[in-house]
Amino acid sequence: MGSKNSFGAKSTLDVNGASYEIFRLDKVTGEGLDVESLPFSLKVLLENLLRTEDGADITAEDIKALAGWDASADPDKEIQFTPARVIMQDFTGVPCVVDLATMREAMADLGGDATKINPLAPAEMVIDHSVMADVFGTPEAFERNVEIEYERNRERYQFLRWGQGAFDDFKVVPPGTGIVHQVNIEHLARTVFTREVDGELLAYPDTCVGTDSHTTMVNGIGVVGWGVGGIEAEAAMLGQPVSMLIPRVVGFKLSGELPEGSTATDLVLTITEMVRKHGVVGKFVEFYGPGVSALPLANRATIGNMSPEFGSTIAVFPIDDQTVDYLRLTGRSEEQIALVETYAKEQGLWLDPDAEPRYSEKLELDLSTVVPSLAGPKRPQDRIEVTKAKEGFRAALADYVDADAQQTQGYDESVEETFPASDPATSNGGGEAAPPKDWASAAPKDGGRPSTPVEVTLEDGTQFTLDHGAVTIASITSCTNTSNPSVMIGAALLAKKAVEKGLARKPWVKTTLAPGSQVVSDYYEKAGLTPYLDKLGFNLVGYGCVTCIGNSGPLIPEVSAAVNEHDLAVVSVLSGNRNFEGRISPDIKMNYLASPPLVVAYALAGSMDVDLFNDSLGTDTEGNEVYLKDIWPSPQEVEETIAQAINKEMFSSSYADVFKGDERWRSLPTPEGNTFTWDEDSTYVRKAPYFDGMPEEPTPVTDIEGARVLLKLGDSVTTDHISPAGAIKKDSPAGRYLAEHGVEQRDFNSYGSRRGNHEVMIRGTFANIRLRNQLAPGTEGGVTRDFTADGEVTSVFEASEHYIEAGIPLVVLAGKEYGSGSSRDWAAKGTALLGVKAVIAESFERIHRSNLIGMGVIPLQFPEGETAESLGLTGEEEFTITGITALNEGKTPKTLSVKAGDVEFDAVVRIDTPGEANYYRNGGIMQYVLRSLLKG
Repeated sequence: MGSKNSFGAKSTLDVNGASYEIFRLDKVTGEGLDVESLPFSLKVLLENLLRTEDGADITAEDIKALAGWDASADPDKEIQFTPARVIMQDFTGVPCVVDLATMREAMADLGGDATKINPLAPAEMVIDHSVMADVFGTPEAFERNVEIEYERNRERYQFLRWGQGAFDDFKVVPPGTGIVHQVNIEHLARTVFTREVDGELLAYPDTCVGTDSHTTMVNGIGVVGWGVGGIEAEAAMLGQPVSMLIPRVVGFKLSGELPEGSTATDLVLTITEMVRKHGVVGKFVEFYGPGVSALPLANRATIGNMSPEFGSTIAVFPIDDQTVDYLRLTGRSEEQIALVETYAKEQGLWLDPDAEPRYSEKLELDLSTVVPSLAGPKRPQDRIEVTKAKEGFRAALADYVDADAQQTQGYDESVEETFPASDPATSNGGGEAAPPKDWASAAPKDGGRPSTPVEVTLEDGTQFTLDHGAVTIASITSCTNTSNPSVMIGAALLAKKAVEKGLARKPWVKTTLAPGSQVVSDYYEKAGLTPYLDKLGFNLVGYGCVTCIGNSGPLIPEVSAAVNEHDLAVVSVLSGNRNFEGRISPDIKMNYLASPPLVVAYALAGSMDVDLFNDSLGTDTEGNEVYLKDIWPSPQEVEETIAQAINKEMFSSSYADVFKGDERWRSLPTPEGNTFTWDEDSTYVRKAPYFDGMPEEPTPVTDIEGARVLLKLGDSVTTDHISPAGAIKKDSPAGRYLAEHGVEQRDFNSYGSRRGNHEVMIRGTFANIRLRNQLAPGTEGGVTRDFTADGEVTSVFEASEHYIEAGIPLVVLAGKEYGSGSSRDWAAKGTALLGVKAVIAESFERIHRSNLIGMGVIPLQFPEGETAESLGLTGEEEFTITGITALNEGKTPKTLSVKAGDVEFDAVVRIDTPGEANYYRNGGIMQYVLRSLLKG
């Protein structure tokens, strides 16, 4: 905590008899300084600098630079932001705790005090990513899935229980409680934080960084927080500020109200499309204007949640009456609520719907223009109006079917011209664009679409025909929507009306319900709606992040067999936020995001090849056709149900003993001691190799010579393509490793659950089934050419082993938006452990670029307007990169000289801040922190 107080901003705030020390923003005055018209989000950052000013890392000049912010200028001023707390989910959190445990040992090995390695900022973890929808469609689904979860994850859970006891200021919310972001907004977030420092009770804005990109959901209640890689989160936990440039802030003005029939999901998909088109990578987005007051808090949280899909750092709403009402509904204390309101008004953080803060850029949306929408088949920003979804599906299908296998039936121009399929090169795993499908052979003359009907018989004798476009998963899942009572109640009321009409889900649809917290089940019960969801097969499968992260579990076996045997392009419809290729299920090629009511509707329809608004969903008990309009609930019905079904007591009782856990959690045998006793036979949790042989002082950085290309990739390679995720295949390097260690295939679990074992994770890096490596044309998945073996095609992992043995450094070549998607630390850790020393791309997404530096990998960009193709690079060249050694003298060069075969060019260095240069010089952020703590 800083102590300079150059502006005399330290003061006292009295709230109902309680006294708090605060740092007043209105004390920052002077020529050219205008705090009042700053955006809400920058006021929060300004308070952060005032409170932490120490004259070294944070100076009076930094504070003036922020108060005098030029909205139109490009970011060039670095500041050090100190979040109030760190929040983690278990997939990304386990490696954090593994690294902290390993750092304790490294500290002891270097002669330091192991207990110095401790979270210095409060850290909270919610175990929510480990549940899988193995069992569905039965009343026992939840209990069975939790049992299986504990069987699979016992080692990890024991390790986390050890961490909860060994580290100070580290709390764990046990499995089966809810999704991290929903638990965060419903319980953990404070909006205004209090902490005793040197005997004084300080009050300041709640801010956080989280190990999940959707940490931004908490932006909905006025908390400035965003997703960082696990690497940055560890540093924040250890008291390192987050180094950042003062960003551009995009003001998004809302007016009007949502029309009947349009949901929060439709709104967020509309905003995602608008903001992505505008371009907001690295920027803050902030909502203002009269429409904000009309937007319920749950809808704000839904919008905040999708910030990573926009590409923005945050998507924040100021504090107002809606915020306070929500805090009261969710069981926060009256003292806390009074503090939030008084503090926000005192500091100018309270929403004024008529104010126009100074923004870098502005967007505007009249809420009344929002129409029912989906997004798909492979990116969250590819919005389609529901009225056009059928034609949109048919046009996109051309990219997913084998045209040669179809009968030649003429060409239907109208389909492709009206709904052009999105360019496959923009999100195809970075390979060359797949060759255009021949619609002359794929599309029937009558405006239909390719057809491969397959007869399927289920175990119980049910028979049906399966075809392209069949909905094989319909899942109400993910933090985006399951925190939102209006869409959740809407889905349940639609289910009720459907059941009363005698409708049923189609037998090939796997239906799952995974709410964000137990409160959802409570209000479903109170409203009497659970039986109707159960009747349609939407039984509770667990509280956690399920379908969105690929934990959807297996399809109905006979359906899976038919899909794979006949290469059917089937569909998932989910209420989630991510629908990238290969993510939801390896059997499913096309994935659509939709509101929970539409998920239920598509489960009834059973196909994406239907017009939901005009085609019948089935017949009622009297044989009459039933249409969506017959069962769609009115806004009044939804509001009335919410009013009578949701109350404060539900939240209070659900979260009363939230860290205690159930009997399963409490009875886990747990090791004790300040350092962890590693089990050499464990295939889940192993000591990380990052500090092996690390000297007290960093060794000088060197130029890269004689490097080879491990992968040559195209545009929009996401962290899903790079980082190990989803199921572990038997014949993959990771599968072979587990089999060699005596693990049966049924116990492989997912990559995410084994993130505490670097051996598994290295083998799964760059192994996504949809990855296209241009170095090995005609292939898909984690393969490359190994130039230590005459260029033969082999797995990325095996090639890397050979290069490391031969002492050959590696580079990766890529196109635009490299590393977009979730903030996956293993995308950077795996890259580094494979021996990659540099990534040269056309552009980077924010988090992955900084994570690469955090692991000692240098991110470089091709010269403006140049690409690997324009420079004539094949990936077969030897690379030499010179100029890196300037960093040893404390300088960060703007460009480095790259020689690749006969080609030479100057690559732009994307080490953007002095803090990042320090990390790189130390070989990574963890090494830097460890050395700092050792000296301190």
